[in-house]
Amino acid sequence: MPISISTEEKLKERIKELTCLYDISTAIIKGEPVLETLQEIVNILKVAWRFSEDAIVELTFDNHHFSTDDIPEKTVFQSNILAVNDSNVGFVKIHYPLPKYSEDHFLIDEQKLLNKACLEISAFIEKKINLEKEIILKRSIERVDRLSILGEITAGIAHELNTPLGNILGFAELIKDHSDDKQISNDISKIINAAIYSREIVKKLMFFSCEMPQNMEFLFLKPIISEALLLLGPNLKKAEISCQLIFEDDSLKAQIDNIQLTQVLFNILLNSIYASPKGSQILVHVYSDKENFYIDMKDEGTGISEEIKPKIFEPFFTTKPIGEGSGLGLSVVHGIIKSHKGNIEAKNNTPNGTLFEIRLPLNSKTWP
Repeated sequence: MPISISTEEKLKERIKELTCLYDISTAIIKGEPVLETLQEIVNILKVAWRFSEDAIVELTFDNHHFSTDDIPEKTVFQSNILAVNDSNVGFVKIHYPLPKYSEDHFLIDEQKLLNKACLEISAFIEKKINLEKEIILKRSIERVDRLSILGEITAGIAHELNTPLGNILGFAELIKDHSDDKQISNDISKIINAAIYSREIVKKLMFFSCEMPQNMEFLFLKPIISEALLLLGPNLKKAEISCQLIFEDDSLKAQIDNIQLTQVLFNILLNSIYASPKGSQILVHVYSDKENFYIDMKDEGTGISEEIKPKIFEPFFTTKPIGEGSGLGLSVVHGIIKSHKGNIEAKNNTPNGTLFEIRLPLNSKTWP
């Protein structure tokens, strides 16, 4: 049976609880590293319990363990879990040593305080984890973007060199076939060998430009697409544009490269944001059939004229002013979709704007 306390003691305990929650919020706002903040929170919780001189606070998070003192073998405790993204990542326990204390020494309000504190701690950890993921994702996107640009430039150079090298090789062989002069024949042979060697280098360059580093995994699509839209939130807000995501199957999985799919979404949606008027909406619709999944992205912007539509996936083609676009965004998108054995088309949206339709196989290994 819980031990009764006076009204004055209840008031003191209530003040301690409110002070505890305030101090936890203050510790979180300071922006210290996660582990230092958790240790500070553990110390804050200790003084909030009625018998604080004997209370021992224990907190675990992944492989990290914090406590205000050594924990005796036998204790009585209150506890609650730490949950991040619906997963249990740890717990907080407030111990009293046995036999000096029993469960009756804990207050009901103390359990409520612990529950609130665990919610605050969980939200803090989740925010830090998401921030770290965002930083890693942005770095990965930047790296893929640099590799993609390099690949596009390399492909362009290889293409430009391939034609004249073919001409050199063809005419050199023609001259050799029609010449009886031994010296000319030897010199032409050197030209032929040099042209063949150069053509092999061009082939290697073209192979490099087509082989983008990939990490193909079977992944749930909704978290990837949702996170990409979340990262673009500031861009949408600044442009005063809303974005709606419609997912017909929340459990949809496909074999994709997470970073490269995010890059595709980024490049298309940034173009949509650029072309869309204030107050308009971008719609992202994801659905599937037995073999493929589809991503339709519709905006209400200026649209793409039929005259330039065939050129939009070409490297260095852009309608943006000088300094605002490299002309590589959609060419990178096209390369990624192609490497995933998929397809992308740009169509007119109704009544105005652009619709990008992307088709990708659910399992790339089933495609030739």
